[in-house]
Amino acid sequence: MSKIKILLVEDDPNLGDILKEYLGVKGFEVILCRDGEEGWNKYKKDYFQLCLLDVMMPVKDGFTLGKEIRKVEENIPIIYLTAKNMKEDVIKGFRIGADDYITKPFSMEELLMRINAILRRTNSQGEKAALKSYVFGNFTLHYDKQQLEGPEGTNKLTSKENELLRLLASSLNENVSRSFALKQIWGDDSYFNARSMDVYLSKIRKLLKNDGSVQIITLHGEGFKLVVN
Repeated sequence: MSKIKILLVEDDPNLGDILKEYLGVKGFEVILCRDGEEGWNKYKKDYFQLCLLDVMMPVKDGFTLGKEIRKVEENIPIIYLTAKNMKEDVIKGFRIGADDYITKPFSMEELLMRINAILRRTNSQGEKAALKSYVFGNFTLHYDKQQLEGPEGTNKLTSKENELLRLLASSLNENVSRSFALKQIWGDDSYFNARSMDVYLSKIRKLLKNDGSVQIITLHGEGFKLVVN
């Protein structure tokens, strides 16, 4: 299994570096951002399985960032880190979708226990998202290598092709809405991004054409799905 990928957004440089190093040693892949805006831009371009968000940050605070992330992916676990211990802040954090809330200063061991507890609760989703390879028909998507292995050999995928095919393969024979795919991979469902996604879908279909049992079906007005007969 590949490493669980965590988005850490913390403006305190010392704490941020310590958390990144500690969680890295514990087997996680951690991407560190220094403010909410940087965190949002990174979230839109990458794929994460858990978010650690400081509340008080410049440019964009953690609560605002959490709201934006929740609009794109309602199920991703979010833990808020804060120096405050006010009941109102705790309530606000849970109201906008926090999975947990830890007050500074805290022990690294406690944070690790909370992260593992949340990941255990979302185990089925976490395992699905963390897969290195997806097999469908005569194809194998090596997600971590951005490669599609098939009857005619192996093709290197672009990052968008890789993310889009992973989304389809992880929901095999199930409908994936256009809006969800656009927000998950492109960050928003604008007309320009929708046209871009259609181009990538066309490229992926060409890569799959050598196996008649595999096809991407478009469901007009709903989305599309990867089907294996």
